[in-house]
Amino acid sequence: MTGERTRASWAVAVALAIGALAFGWPLVLRPQSGLPPELAPLVFALVLPLVLAVLLSELAGGRMDARTLAMLGVLAAVGSLLRPLSAGTAGIELLFFVLIVAGRVFGAGFGFALGAITLFTSALITSGVGPWLPYQMLAAGFVGLFAGLLPPARGRAEVWLLAGYGMVSAFAYGWVMDFAFWPFGVGNDTGISFDPALGPLQNLHRFALYNIATSMGWNLGRALTNAVLIALVGPALLRLLRRSARPAAFEPGAEPS
Repeated sequence: MTGERTRASWAVAVALAIGALAFGWPLVLRPQSGLPPELAPLVFALVLPLVLAVLLSELAGGRMDARTLAMLGVLAAVGSLLRPLSAGTAGIELLFFVLIVAGRVFGAGFGFALGAITLFTSALITSGVGPWLPYQMLAAGFVGLFAGLLPPARGRAEVWLLAGYGMVSAFAYGWVMDFAFWPFGVGNDTGISFDPALGPLQNLHRFALYNIATSMGWNLGRALTNAVLIALVGPALLRLLRRSARPAAFEPGAEPS
């Protein structure tokens, strides 16, 4: 796609800043004994207007049009149906390769909106609404967002690039989701629990040990699923989405005699 379509908008930059605060708060705030009841609703209240702002910014900047907006709805519906089919068993999730390929084709703003909307609608379908939902929406949005910011590549090189990104983003998604709730998930008397008396680097070291002990298998399953699906289905899906994104060209017909 062109540089106009892959360029990040101001709303995308705001999304990155809000995401950094939403996930990185344990490094700067002292947690209470349990999840603060106002935290998740606050993040949720920020995510929905943020998705709308990204869409409006993309439309105003010419990076999205009516056809792209319709494709967003179609892909969100597909992703919402794919997610319950896999249910994350052993980390196997069929949704993320769609976010990655779509973000690659339509750009960062589209990828962010698709990830957030898909997680929201799939949660409504599966009754998976809870304090984790706004964090899932942000994290999935960032998977699609950064796919739209990957460097240029074509052919097999592009497929390998996306497969590699699929593996990296799978671990990143698991890490940030764990990090948001890690301070409340482990007792204070363990060597892998959050300790507000320690500095950020020491707590990050503890979190790395916690993540390896609890989530490595799930993250690995998600990473392998992404890589395999992108390698097998990615080339065809890239061609299909790029064909749908190509502006229609009409040849003037001969005037009737």
